[in-house]
Amino acid sequence: MSIESELRKDGINVIMPLDTLSVNTIARDTAEKLCKAFPEQNFIFQNLFIALSRIPMYIADIPKGFAEATYFYKNSSMYFKNGLSLDEQEKFAVHEFIHYLQEIKDKKGHLIRLGLCDFDDIKVCGMGLNEGAVQLMASKAIGSEEEIVKYYGISLPTTSPNYYPILCNLVSQMAYVTGTETLYDSTFYGSDSFKKRFSELCGLNNFLKIQNNLDKILNIEEKAIILNNKLMEDSCEGMKAQKIARKVEQYKEKIKTLYFNTQDLIYSSYFNLQFNKISTTADIDDYRLRLYNYKNYIGISENYSTFNEFYINKMIELDNKYESIMNNTSLVVANNSKVFKFLRKIKSLLFGASDYNVK
Repeated sequence: MSIESELRKDGINVIMPLDTLSVNTIARDTAEKLCKAFPEQNFIFQNLFIALSRIPMYIADIPKGFAEATYFYKNSSMYFKNGLSLDEQEKFAVHEFIHYLQEIKDKKGHLIRLGLCDFDDIKVCGMGLNEGAVQLMASKAIGSEEEIVKYYGISLPTTSPNYYPILCNLVSQMAYVTGTETLYDSTFYGSDSFKKRFSELCGLNNFLKIQNNLDKILNIEEKAIILNNKLMEDSCEGMKAQKIARKVEQYKEKIKTLYFNTQDLIYSSYFNLQFNKISTTADIDDYRLRLYNYKNYIGISENYSTFNEFYINKMIELDNKYESIMNNTSLVVANNSKVFKFLRKIKSLLFGASDYNVK
């Protein structure tokens, strides 16, 4: 199958090449942003600019709902949606240029790894994780501010309100566990450091479950976009439109379920494992602060209370752990009056701090 045929299969129809001046402007702008946002990567501006400016770039018709720009690894070319201004092209190019930098190919030119995503003959693993990480990094590079958005009935904080907000939020929760440096390094260079670090802190099986859930979310979102585009067609009406609309709602519910299952697995696996490592009162203070700050990363919905319940239970366990350390005895259960007072205090603090002003 030719490159043109493969592009058309994805709904991309090439219109014309991008002019040289625009290509150089976009490459220069992106190189500057990446050098500034990720100084620890030690990028050399001139080398980065030259590499990016040599990427063939085109104007193309791209289906509604998909990315405004796309990097096609089979011919190492960039495609921008028709009608974008130069400023918009510069903004959307960052994500796709990171994909270009991620590529690891074999001697025959076959893609074998793209950052956090593995390609093999059987299955592609980690695409959702990689897309979320790349968009987080692109948002950092273009200086996006965090805001609260609502998708699929979930209110969540994200620096990418319009592109992969669900994935970005979950990956940011994972990065809270590991630190961003190891995430950025693995995303740029395809190393296993992020996977290993997260697995050390949360367990390998949990990492694999989370990775799989992120792939599912990405896949379902793409299916929902395709169906939404069908709903916009003039020929889609009556029973056909109702059937498609129901399917879209089913997809949204699946994404919501996957989101909360994944979120709960991230924080519970991390904080349960780390709790067992507490041996000093300083450890308790660090743990308490880490858990308290985690609330700034979570998504919530109308009936979601799992994190609040987890938080309250862990605070009680920490209180018992503190008494055990101070008394140098085995763990004992706090008396009922103490538990009641502590529980009431934590509920008041936590539930009050978790109310988002959703746009």
